Amino acid sequence: MSQESLIVLATLIAYKLVLVGVGVWASSRNTTESDFFIAGQGLGPWVAGLSYAASTSSAWVLLGFSGFVYLNGLSALWMVPGIWAGYVAIWLWFGRRLREETAREGHVTTADFLSGGQSVGGKRLIGAVAAAMILFCFIFYIAAQFGAAAQAFETQFALPQMESVLVGAGIVLLYSLLGGFWAVSVTDMLQGALMLVVAILLPIAALMAAGGPSEVLATLAANESSAFLSFGGDMPVMLLAGFVIGVWGVGLGALGQPQLITRLMAVKDEAARMRGFQIAIVWAVLVFAGMTILGLSGRALVGAGSNGEALFYQVARDYLPPIIGGLVIAAVLSAVMSTVDSILLVAAAAVSRDLGVSRRFAGREVLVSRVVMVAIALIAVWMTLALPSTIFARVLFAWAALGAAFGPVIVMRVVGVQSGHLAVLAAMIVGFGLTVFFNAMGALDPASLRGPAAMATQWAQLPGDPFERVFPWMPALLILWFGRMRVRA
Repeated sequence: MSQESLIVLATLIAYKLVLVGVGVWASSRNTTESDFFIAGQGLGPWVAGLSYAASTSSAWVLLGFSGFVYLNGLSALWMVPGIWAGYVAIWLWFGRRLREETAREGHVTTADFLSGGQSVGGKRLIGAVAAAMILFCFIFYIAAQFGAAAQAFETQFALPQMESVLVGAGIVLLYSLLGGFWAVSVTDMLQGALMLVVAILLPIAALMAAGGPSEVLATLAANESSAFLSFGGDMPVMLLAGFVIGVWGVGLGALGQPQLITRLMAVKDEAARMRGFQIAIVWAVLVFAGMTILGLSGRALVGAGSNGEALFYQVARDYLPPIIGGLVIAAVLSAVMSTVDSILLVAAAAVSRDLGVSRRFAGREVLVSRVVMVAIALIAVWMTLALPSTIFARVLFAWAALGAAFGPVIVMRVVGVQSGHLAVLAAMIVGFGLTVFFNAMGALDPASLRGPAAMATQWAQLPGDPFERVFPWMPALLILWFGRMRVRA
């Protein structure tokens, strides 16, 4: 094993021991279901803000967004306003209502908020449908994350796939089981801090290696097309509009993500919410700025033709000392492995509470939740090992699907519109179903179809996927409006 691999391994072991230690510390705080799933509504600003940031972005922004900028140039930056707007909407618009109603009504999960104000039967129907959607989407997402962790271990340490999957899954499961939401939030806070350090350090190294800002721009101007250095990407107006709407839709999807909504439900008071927002948005500005610099500097350094999502590793390996490079790669591996913890906890809450499993075991809700979490993790491990990797190729549609299913309901409840339970159920199903439909349309060949089907396929394949990410919200919002019971002052 090389010196760099030894450094990565030692850093990972140290970091994971810290995570397990956090789980042991947090285990004594879990006496109720509320403690286990929303930390008894006790999150302070630093834990809430940084853990939110890590949960919403995580390794995706380090690898995916930097690669997106590397491949597309300045037009990729249209994504950033939509993502930042998602931060603002959730923290400043949703936040007060989510936190106050959670404290008043005793909510534990996002489904509790979705079904607020409904009859007992309506609550159970909404909870069951929401749980099924969460489980369907997140079981694939968890499996994909386990697979990503396995690939990282295989690449760095030449471990066989099974051992890699089991190591990655076992560590995340251990501290999540022990500490629940407290452990997940604190470890995500550490993950967010690591990501911030890396997002500052690596772009500076790449920028210096490329000769500074003026040299980067000169190199790109000499070697790249005008589209790369244009915010419009030289796209026709209609295609540019579709691209912008689609990439802004990534931020729109955040409004319906259970793993993010629970952070606002769990924050302890209004002062912590406002301070948490400041921490989260500063983090987002610094990290996305850093990854933009990395993507552009990396394009100047290595030219076109490289794997955009491997740019992060390539720059760390080529332009940092082995020790620092090893620490950077270790931080990314930690981020990849830790991304899954919030999603695993939300999936366990969906089965345990929203499907009513824990109600059958009064006084043992936390134990039941832990058993459910183990079962979900085992299914995800089996899927990672047994199913072809192509199963996970389009797993990111889960972000848009859950956003369109839950986001419209949350928006309407926050603005004071209370719809009947049948309207809520219909809106969730329509939003979710249309996202799946446009996702499937995007995989078809328009030339093989005729009439409306060919046109729908062409629309679904516009740059940025605007129909998959944005259009499903429209009919869902209309259903909720026409199905309202009353409008609160």
